[in-house]
This record gives sequence, C-alpha cells and structure tokens, in this order.
Amino acid sequence: MSNVRSGALRMIAEMTDQLAPSEKKLAAYVIENPSQAIGMTASQLAEASGTSSAAVVRFSKSVGYKGFQQLKIKIAGELTKDYDEGFHDLHPGEEPEAVVAKMTNNSIQTLKETLQTLQVDQLEKAVEAIAGSGVVHFFGVGASHIIAQDAELKLSRINKRAHSFSDFHVAAMHVANVQPGDVVFGISFSGETFEVERIMQLAKKRGATTIGLTRFGVSRVGKVSDILLQTSTSKESTFRSGATSSRIAQLTVIDILFMLLANNQYDTVIKHLEETRSAINFIRKQ
Repeated sequence: MSNVRSGALRMIAEMTDQLAPSEKKLAAYVIENPSQAIGMTASQLAEASGTSSAAVVRFSKSVGYKGFQQLKIKIAGELTKDYDEGFHDLHPGEEPEAVVAKMTNNSIQTLKETLQTLQVDQLEKAVEAIAGSGVVHFFGVGASHIIAQDAELKLSRINKRAHSFSDFHVAAMHVANVQPGDVVFGISFSGETFEVERIMQLAKKRGATTIGLTRFGVSRVGKVSDILLQTSTSKESTFRSGATSSRIAQLTVIDILFMLLANNQYDTVIKHLEETRSAINFIRKQ
C-alpha cells in the first residue's frame, strides 16, 4: 500500500477492518489505484472492484463522505499535494534532533488531517448545544480525561457550568440527574471505550444532548452521539507518538469550540474572562 501517505487514503486504510466485505474490496482498489479511481464513475469503480454501484455509495459514506463525488474530490486534491513521509515512530537510541523532528512532524500531520475531517456543521451544532445548556459534563478515561479537564477549565472561565469526570461511577451519578437541554460530552480517541459509551447511553435516556469526540471512522461512541467531532486517525505506535499526536488534536478541537463560543458571545465572554483574570490577580496579592 505504497499510496497510503496521509489524508483520505490513510484513513480508508485504517478503517478497512470496520468495513463490510464489499466495501473492503473497494477500499483495497482505491488505495492501490487512487489516480484511476478518481476518474471513474460509481458504476465503473464497481465493475473494476467486483462490487456494485450501491456498495460504492455505502463505502463513501462509511469512510465519512456524503457521496462518491466528494470522496473523489478529496483524494484528487491530496494527490496533487507534496506530503511528508507521514507519521514516524520513534526507535531506541534516536538522536535528540531526530526525536524533535519526528514528534513535530507527527503533530503537524495530525492537525492537518484533523482539519480535513472536522465538519463545520457539527462544530456549529456543538457550540449551539453548549451555549444553550444548563450544564456540560465532560467524561474521558485515562489520557482522554486530560482533554475533559481542559474543556471544563475553559468553560468555567466564562461562567459556564461544567464538570469533568474520570471515575465511571461518579460520572454516572451526575449524568443520572441531567435535564433535557444539558450536554454530556464523551471523549474517546478510539471511540470504543466502553465506559464512555455507557455514560452517553445514560445521557440519551435522560434526554441530554450527547457530543462525542473520537478519531475519524465508525465507532461505538460515535453511534450514541447526537453531535460527533472527529480528529485524525493517527495510530498509537510503539513509543505512543500517535497517542501524543491524538491528544494535541483533541485539545485543538476543544480550543476551536471555545473560540467559536467566544466569537458568538463576544461581549459576555470578554466580561467573564476579565472577571476571572481579576480574581486570579487578587488571590496572588500578598
């Protein structure tokens, strides 16, 4: 799969195991023959891959696009770009300069791909839901809890009721008392974290709006999310350089949400930021 460098082709490659048999055939063909695929109609691709036109449509939607035409446009745009070598794992005995270069490259690649996968309409819906909510509960397990804490801190600074939890039972106790219009925000890079999925299911039973933050692709958390925000599909590697990059992508999405919220409520947000800044200055005085 020498054509898999980054962007849509790499995401298709990493999602292949989640696809139906006919869609796997399409994924294999597109990855190996991207230049030919972008010049085909759905029926032509179906014939070349031994599938059907309906399978082409399903495949395009399964990998995150509205249709085959949108997928072709994305791949065509990427084929004209001069990509880096992609994500680089770290190896024992690496020189410090190599570690710096690889980690920087991995972060840049992750952010580029996150820019491609984030859907503006989902961001807008998330901002609207958070702005209109009575409270926002963030839940993430392990490293994802770091993202939840960052989100809680940002919203708290602008006088928005927000809590973050890493304990499954504590999260369940709080979510059990949410009201319609409240928001429960589940964070799981893989999208397969059982605890996050269950908390989201509980939230939906209570009538809350659920927002998921996962990697690109179909996932358990994604299926129980009313609003879904997706980042790059960067893999966890031997030295967890992928996991490091994914954390940066998730933090960036939280930053984007915060800035969109601030942009929509500029005067109010500025007022609260000044008040919190004043409070911090006050407690610092001897």
